[in-house]
Amino acid sequence: MNQGDFSGHVPVLLHESVDALAVRPDGIYLDGTFGRGGHASEVLARLGPDGRLLAFDKDPQAVETALRRFGSDERFSIERGSFAMLARVADQRGLRGRVDGVLLDLGVSSPQFDQGERGFSFLRDGPLDMRMDPEVGESAADWLARAREADIAQVLRVFGEERFAKRIAGAIVRTRAESPIRTTAQLAAIIAAAVPRHEPGKHPATRSFQAIRIHINKELDDLGEALVAALEVLRPGGRLAVISFHSLEDRIVKRFIRDEARGASHVPGMPVPEHMLRRRLRAVGKEIRPGDAELARNPRARSSVLRVAERLADVGVAS
Repeated sequence: MNQGDFSGHVPVLLHESVDALAVRPDGIYLDGTFGRGGHASEVLARLGPDGRLLAFDKDPQAVETALRRFGSDERFSIERGSFAMLARVADQRGLRGRVDGVLLDLGVSSPQFDQGERGFSFLRDGPLDMRMDPEVGESAADWLARAREADIAQVLRVFGEERFAKRIAGAIVRTRAESPIRTTAQLAAIIAAAVPRHEPGKHPATRSFQAIRIHINKELDDLGEALVAALEVLRPGGRLAVISFHSLEDRIVKRFIRDEARGASHVPGMPVPEHMLRRRLRAVGKEIRPGDAELARNPRARSSVLRVAERLADVGVAS
């Protein structure tokens, strides 16, 4: 199997997320993370000849896969880069306020985890890279080689919710003073030795690898930008569907939908005309999690959660 062939990749919450978009045959949809095309394929299957799907992905292998699978489909196009680009690209293509649905499938795809040379997994030894686009930015190894101990601890604590962040950061700094940390196996071993108590069923490096990956790829910053951008590109009645894989992402998505559904802040108890609240979203249903059948088929789906919202019409201030 070559690096671009990932037919075994299993998309998470596939039908639930695409159903949530309420795909119209002639609609315009944005897939913020093409991955290996599972969700994109399902959207295209529901589009008619006049529909359009614009995808994004940082990973050059994902873009290569997209062009190979769907490059001859006139309804499909892809941009290499972060979904934080949504609004800018939509403007370039004249799509602002015309998009019927935005799908964001967050985190790392299975092929990225399964390739040791990408450096995402502590289970497969390889270069300590972790960049979704290996041609852009600083690798995890280079960052760990220069970062202050306090900054490493802060990243582990905030992005990984790692209770032993200070211990791990100290161990990393002591080790790098003797020799460079260049591989995933080296880093995983340092973390395992630094953590005094291991969670049952979870590798001690899980939280730290997650935290470093989020930091290296600016994942939470990009998510915040993409959520705001989705509001700008969606038409009234358009849907936003977001699949999260850990609590930090899900809290950001949940808070964003809640705040946009509440509208502008005001003094409690004081009546406010609806047009002054400027509500821009309404939540659609409750969170959706994978069922037992999907978990049996794809254990990596166990932490996933889908949240859906619908764009409301902008209401101007009355004159």
